[in-house]
Amino acid sequence: MKVLVTGGAGYVGSIVTEELLARGYQVSVIDNLQQGHRSAVSSGAEFIKTDLKDKVALGKVFRDGKFDSVMHMAAETVIEFSMSDPRRYFKNNVANSLNLVDLMLKYEVKQLVFSSTAATYGEPRNIPIAEDDPKNPVNSYGESKLMFEQILDWYGRAYGLKYVAMRYFNAAGASEKLGEDHRPETHLIPNVLKAAMSQDQSVSIFGEDYPTKDGSCVRDYVHVRDIAQAHVLALQNMNEVKGKAFNLGSGQGYSVKEIISEARRITKKPIAVEIKPRRPGDPAILLASREYALKELKWQPKYTDLNIIIGSAWEWMQKHPQGYSV
Repeated sequence: MKVLVTGGAGYVGSIVTEELLARGYQVSVIDNLQQGHRSAVSSGAEFIKTDLKDKVALGKVFRDGKFDSVMHMAAETVIEFSMSDPRRYFKNNVANSLNLVDLMLKYEVKQLVFSSTAATYGEPRNIPIAEDDPKNPVNSYGESKLMFEQILDWYGRAYGLKYVAMRYFNAAGASEKLGEDHRPETHLIPNVLKAAMSQDQSVSIFGEDYPTKDGSCVRDYVHVRDIAQAHVLALQNMNEVKGKAFNLGSGQGYSVKEIISEARRITKKPIAVEIKPRRPGDPAILLASREYALKELKWQPKYTDLNIIIGSAWEWMQKHPQGYSV
């Protein structure tokens, strides 16, 4: 089977690509490299630099590629920026994604695994969050992902597009060769580890007055390799699970302060902390119910221990202190 991975030079996309190659798939990657890294694309994959907004170039990719399915990972993802510049998120995550699915239909590529997000739920009514819980995004990032899920539902009904949406929570960790290198980096674990590597850098805690056990936000961290495994399972079981959405989480929540404490233990480094005001659009707790994915996809996460998640990220970062630039 030949698979096109959009955003395959990014953090999750590169490791999904790595997992597909390991399982014997033919893989082509498209990425505009605005946030991704060319050296993050595994050597076994074809790489094509293009942008989803370029319909002509994207059409040529489909015409030449003769793909069987698509893994759609390309997106604007920084929640903080999505509050100040929502237009950018709706253009990239909705309008440009429509270019993709329209070309899929034109070239009769009828299988899509969509990288969605827990941000579709907004401030949760229930903990843990189940797939059928209310969707009320509190930022344009979550809204844009939810809008595209709804578009996919209609495309499935009207045009026969088979799709699965993967709502993963906080992707973290690294594989042996690939890790996390965003510019700028907004995710907690890599920023904590960067502070461990530098005496001049501190970690920001955005709010310590949340209704949680220690006042800091609680999140569900899931290893990026487990996320990649789930995407492949969705593709393999597309006929049985088409039209469904799955939470991908560990089922265990950790606060910002707990992450910092565990990182200090693993790195054996002092990590300076700076308390800052809450960020707009940050729910107090996001914790997944993963039972549906376990039941329907037979997804069995292998790297659920926080020590493994942070430890793998730390090991990769020590080997790549400048990220993919060296």
